Amino acid sequence: MTLNKQDILKALEHITVPGEGQNMVESGAVKNIQVFGDEVEIDITISNPSLQARKKTEVEILKVIHKEVYEKAKIKINIKVDAAAKPKTNEIKGKPIPGIKNIIAVASGKGGVGKSTITANLAVTLAKMGFKVGLLDADIYGPSMPIMFDVVHERPLSINVDGRSKMKPVESYGVKLLSIGFFTKSDQAVIWRGPMAAKALNQMIFDAQWGELDFMLVDLPPGTGDIHLSIMQAMPVTGAVIVSTPQEVALADAKKGVAMFQQESINVPVLGIVENMAYFTPEELPNNKYYIFGKEGAKHLAEDLNVPFLGQIPLVQSIREAGDVGRPAALQTATATEVDFEELTKNVVQQVVKRNKSLPPTEAIKITTMAGCSSVKKN
Repeated sequence: MTLNKQDILKALEHITVPGEGQNMVESGAVKNIQVFGDEVEIDITISNPSLQARKKTEVEILKVIHKEVYEKAKIKINIKVDAAAKPKTNEIKGKPIPGIKNIIAVASGKGGVGKSTITANLAVTLAKMGFKVGLLDADIYGPSMPIMFDVVHERPLSINVDGRSKMKPVESYGVKLLSIGFFTKSDQAVIWRGPMAAKALNQMIFDAQWGELDFMLVDLPPGTGDIHLSIMQAMPVTGAVIVSTPQEVALADAKKGVAMFQQESINVPVLGIVENMAYFTPEELPNNKYYIFGKEGAKHLAEDLNVPFLGQIPLVQSIREAGDVGRPAALQTATATEVDFEELTKNVVQQVVKRNKSLPPTEAIKITTMAGCSSVKKN
């Protein structure tokens, strides 16, 4: 049998480059193919210097050519490691995710302000409104979405999509969900440096079959750090929602969160600020409001920063209890809590529509780290 280069290239398209969402041909790993009758010589370049990676690449190439092209082909594979081809970076390639219309990052400058609770209830409310919704739990070191959606014991399945193995997100209450919590034990601490965390996020973003989504919500960790940059590098974020409580110590950090997204080099539109735990109303005194953490601090901050104020969510015991038992409070029908979250979600949707009409699509950013210094620029 006479082999040809095109058949071999087509076969190599079945091999996915881990963590990149691209096959071996698309990624540029295939540098040269020479065919001499039933003999094939292939030059491959990979960035992983480990012996295991080289051996795995070689075995996969042999298997796919023998299966898809010619089982008796004589194949010689030359693998070159070119780790220096990529800069020292926690880089995730910034590119749109097919089928996802809007990506909303939910952030807070400070921990403990209820950011994940707000994200979960936004997600289920959007789903109740008829939108197709996905939620990426990017809080690598403190994933909480599996608990909040009552899917702690679930695991994403592996499915075949166009010849490639993809993760199928877990679905709960109409929301597609991926979290690092699905891949670790409940009592296991995630002790990862930036590159490992970035790789895990990369796989949950690009090696997953999210399908068609109107909204993907990204629950970011507290603060302004490496994970935030990795997410904005990974994909073009439509806009950011900042969550804060009314007290000064939280507002100071929320202000930093807004400033991060508004940096010229990042330039992700801030859709608005949410004031969580805005006030407390005892069940026995439904007309009373007690401003335990201060009154309308986040609202005043939004006015000072000239960004939209998206709404207030009160400090209600049932919201906490609902999250603990895995059924977000917004699912409770005919309650004041449901109304509050519906109002908040409508405001977020309105700001997304307004943003998409008045601004061009956000570009993913490129972050490189050299000699201990970081630089951020648009792709």
